[in-house]
Amino acid sequence: MEDLTSPLQDVRGTDCAADASDDALLLQFAEGDAAAARVLTARLGPKCFSVAQRMLGNRAEAEDVTQDAMMRLWQMAPKWVPGQAKVSTWLYRVTLNLCVDVLRKKRPDRLDDVPEPEDEDLSAADRLQEAARKDALQMALSQLPDRQRQAVILRHIEELPNPEIAGIMGISTEAVESLTARGKRALVAILAGRQDELGYDDG
Repeated sequence: MEDLTSPLQDVRGTDCAADASDDALLLQFAEGDAAAARVLTARLGPKCFSVAQRMLGNRAEAEDVTQDAMMRLWQMAPKWVPGQAKVSTWLYRVTLNLCVDVLRKKRPDRLDDVPEPEDEDLSAADRLQEAARKDALQMALSQLPDRQRQAVILRHIEELPNPEIAGIMGISTEAVESLTARGKRALVAILAGRQDELGYDDG
């Protein structure tokens, strides 16, 4: 039997599946269609990783969380009821919960950031400044309460609409707006006075 735990191994023959909805792909996977799993992983895996990376500030841990979240998706597939929720919403929620579990096991003052690949088009000075900006944002995000961090990441980094974030976090749209506003204010306060250092103009 074909290994379904590595759905990115081969994307041949998936042109039709690529146009299918997440619901349809998950149901096809539950019926044994490995190609559907590969398409769904390629579609949702990067989103899952992006959230985990911002929540954890650690590439290796984000990769582990992404793999765990996708594995849980495959395990849940036979029980999936179309129309009850979006597959992506379910996956974001699982990803956030896994991230919180990881954070609870870590010391709060410990960040093991793995540097991202350098942009060859940037000068050495520009690369240093860009790295400083990313480090500053990650440092600031790490100081937010978990729920504020989740709301800010989903709204302003992943650019999800507030109603979808409400579904992911299991709260009202008004609560999302409040968390996002408080998180933004906290980030501004944490980064206050560093505009010159980070190469930003005032305002």
